[in-house]
Amino acid sequence: MSKPSLVIVDTACANISSVRFAFERLGVSPLITADAALINSADRVILPGVGTAAAAMRNLQRLELVDTLRQLQQPVLGICLGMQLLTTASAEGNVDCLGIIPTRTERLQAADLPLPHMGWNTVDGRADNPLLAGLPDASYFYFVHSFAVAVSAHTIASCHYGQTFAAMVRSSNFFGAQFHPERSGAAGATILKNFLELTDADTRT
Repeated sequence: MSKPSLVIVDTACANISSVRFAFERLGVSPLITADAALINSADRVILPGVGTAAAAMRNLQRLELVDTLRQLQQPVLGICLGMQLLTTASAEGNVDCLGIIPTRTERLQAADLPLPHMGWNTVDGRADNPLLAGLPDASYFYFVHSFAVAVSAHTIASCHYGQTFAAMVRSSNFFGAQFHPERSGAAGATILKNFLELTDADTRT
């Protein structure tokens, strides 16, 4: 089976190199681009992000990619801020996001724990989460964030740090991971491999 074509969206606000290297370790050479035609034609799309939601949305608007991203039909994976951009809005700058997944991104209520939430934590996943296939329960993943997506019907894995928040979300062909799979060792590599191997049936629900 030939490897799928993979695009990493060049949002101009992400550490794209680490994501690219993670896929290269899996034998896939992604294309990094902000070209709408190339993004549309890819078999798989990664939406990364580091920084603030307001800055990221300004970049996507400047690049004229907002409508392109909203209309993608192939599997899409948002990572960290990229996952938050899939939501309706973010309290980080009180900015409207892509509105693909009907939930909000709010400041993490961590009680007495330090922010950002930085380091390794376990996630509890739904049994029907195809990206967690082959992973044991309570696998550890690497997080760096101060804002988090609220738990909703679109949550397919959760994490607890002062409060319970969505560690992974999905709506149809759109998936999101709050943690960094590219920095999460073997477990993260499995997430990325599972994303590359998603079938049509996996993206219909």
